[in-house]
Amino acid sequence: MASTKLSKYIKLTWLIIWGPFLVIFLLITLISFELFFDLPSVEELQNPKSNLATVIYSSDLKTLGKYYSENRVNVKYYQIDRDLINALIATEDARFNEHSGIDVKALGRSVSGVLTGNLNKGGGSTITQQLAKMMFPRKKLSKPQMILQKLKEWVIAARLEKNYTKDEILAMYLNKFDFLHLAVGVKSAAQIYFNRGQDSLEIQQAAMLVGMAKNPALFDPIRRPDTVLHRRNVVLYQMTRFGDLTKEKYDSLKKLPLGLVYRPEDHNDGLAPYFREYLREYFLKKWCANHINSETGKPYNIYKDGLRIFTTIDSRMQQYAEEAVHEHMTDLQKAFTNECKTKKNAPFAWNVNKEQIENIMMSSMRRSDRYHFLKDSGLTKEQILAEFKKPVKMTVYSIRGDIDTTMSPWDSIRYYKSFLHTGFISIEPSTGYVKAWVGGINHKHFKFDHVKVGRRQVGSTFKPFVYAMAIQEGYSPCYQVPNVRTCITTSEGTEWCPDNSDGDKGTGKMITLRKALAGSVNYVSAFLMKRFGPEAVINLVRRMGITAPIEAVPSICLGTPDISVFEMVAANATFANKGTYIQPTFITRIEDKNGKVLEEFFPTTDEVMSEEKAYVMIQLMRGVVDYGTGARLRGKYKLFNEIAGKTGTTQYNADGWFIGLTPELVAGCWTGGEERSVHFNSTNEGQGASMALPIWGKFFQKVYADPHLKVSKNGFPKPANMGNIELDCSKYDQDTREEFQKEELNFEDYK
Repeated sequence: MASTKLSKYIKLTWLIIWGPFLVIFLLITLISFELFFDLPSVEELQNPKSNLATVIYSSDLKTLGKYYSENRVNVKYYQIDRDLINALIATEDARFNEHSGIDVKALGRSVSGVLTGNLNKGGGSTITQQLAKMMFPRKKLSKPQMILQKLKEWVIAARLEKNYTKDEILAMYLNKFDFLHLAVGVKSAAQIYFNRGQDSLEIQQAAMLVGMAKNPALFDPIRRPDTVLHRRNVVLYQMTRFGDLTKEKYDSLKKLPLGLVYRPEDHNDGLAPYFREYLREYFLKKWCANHINSETGKPYNIYKDGLRIFTTIDSRMQQYAEEAVHEHMTDLQKAFTNECKTKKNAPFAWNVNKEQIENIMMSSMRRSDRYHFLKDSGLTKEQILAEFKKPVKMTVYSIRGDIDTTMSPWDSIRYYKSFLHTGFISIEPSTGYVKAWVGGINHKHFKFDHVKVGRRQVGSTFKPFVYAMAIQEGYSPCYQVPNVRTCITTSEGTEWCPDNSDGDKGTGKMITLRKALAGSVNYVSAFLMKRFGPEAVINLVRRMGITAPIEAVPSICLGTPDISVFEMVAANATFANKGTYIQPTFITRIEDKNGKVLEEFFPTTDEVMSEEKAYVMIQLMRGVVDYGTGARLRGKYKLFNEIAGKTGTTQYNADGWFIGLTPELVAGCWTGGEERSVHFNSTNEGQGASMALPIWGKFFQKVYADPHLKVSKNGFPKPANMGNIELDCSKYDQDTREEFQKEELNFEDYK
């Protein structure tokens, strides 16, 4: 009897000891057969879905920016710093290389936690289990459901170990983990917290990132640096325990501060924000809609599918362009702000009346997000206007940085009208590749792109197209025309008789085309327009890539059309490219997340004029820089290589332009106010040579100073068969050359 009782106690003891394990084994078996819920398929495990950022690369393979719903870019195991791997294993799963997804030695603690419902008791989750939880996130569950979910993750972990190597699991874990502050994955985290690559972290930096794995919300280095510092040192201590650090090294490292170089990623920051936004909004959205992802069967998603966009932008030239814009526009804005202090209607010009200003202000108000919000809230027009005139706290832009202030939204509209804007682009004429693109002064506060989207009146920069008609017809730069007022009868029967912009009534003598273009003489432009007609000029510029609306009227010879900087520079690049127009290209290819090329891009071309005629146009336009309105490139910016160009200034100095050509780069710039009624009073400050040309000059100074770019100062190659075309006009223009040199010298003294 006693032995029977003993036998029962023994059986009961063994049941108590092994029962939980048997229950767990049974549950795991049932889960593996998907009795309670579905498990991820082998295909899902082998091809896990994750949101990958689309990355934009420059031509020199620098990252310009990303588009993402999660800021994640996957990296391979071999691209991850070894200290990061060691820290992760030492802290999160010391027996990672010994188990097959489940740590048997930690199973007892885990079982106890599962059976009591206290899932935090004892821990026990391996790196593989944590990866399973990240890949197939938990939902809000009851305690029994949580137990089953935990067991499900064990099954998934075991399957992950079967389908992936240990190295692949570690890489997947570090690529998947959310390090907060839009840093998903270790590549983004290393960049955002330390401005480093994930393959070049210091040991203490790697330890900090691994320390976040326990609880990123608690161990947030931005909000709780002291807590994170302590946690980092715990990770360093673990590395010492497992032989990854010496005691001496640990004692040294634990004294170091976190050393954060926090650079949160923002679409307004980084190189080429205007270019990246144009690429996203006007190009990639359309491209994605027309291309199907074979994995999903749906159109590509630029925020999730990890596309790789290879652009023609050179990161160094882009940097120089942005620096040139910032340097010049800072000085120009200071000058304009000082002038505004003396203006009655500041920032509007003296010839703008109160009614016109009111209309401008009301129009701007109605375009604002605040107005649409108030309107959607049911407020009347009168109530909305009253709200706009109430002072509120706001942060506004200034050339010195953002300012916290109190201002009414109405006053802020007027305040923002006082800033001058710009658009600059540089194109390689031989390929059509866009090398630099600066669409404005500050993308955070002024998102409108003045390179491709905006169109402004081009002024005298349109004149070379009129002169090109003459060159096409066999005229030479030395061809002489009368420097007198010319009248043209319009289609309505009226007489159009333009005067020169400087009030000069003309000498009545003959003047060469080269001299006339250098001085931007309106009389000669009108003479040529009368000779060839607006339709012929429009047909020419259409072949040179200008698609903007142009009315067939004589006044276009003085630059009345509104055209983008993008199209104007591309059209002028035709002259530098031996007469062949090349459609500007800003993307070379698009790859999927695996590096498969989805599409390559090749520009269309059109031989607009012969190489010889194009060379003649270059020589004609060189006069502008050699002794004309662009001569300060020589005097102030010390650029003595062959440069062809044209300045442009519109009525009342509303728009300032400069387009300059060299054999290897063509660039152009527009500068002006958001409103045409916001401008300098004086042409000295408001002309294209003052407002736009300096950006061109500063940019090329920086480009030529960088030997790595290998942009030469060689001259334009002369075609072999030029015939007897006369190019040297010195015998005709000597008096004028001296005139302009003297004038330019005085102007330099003024500056």
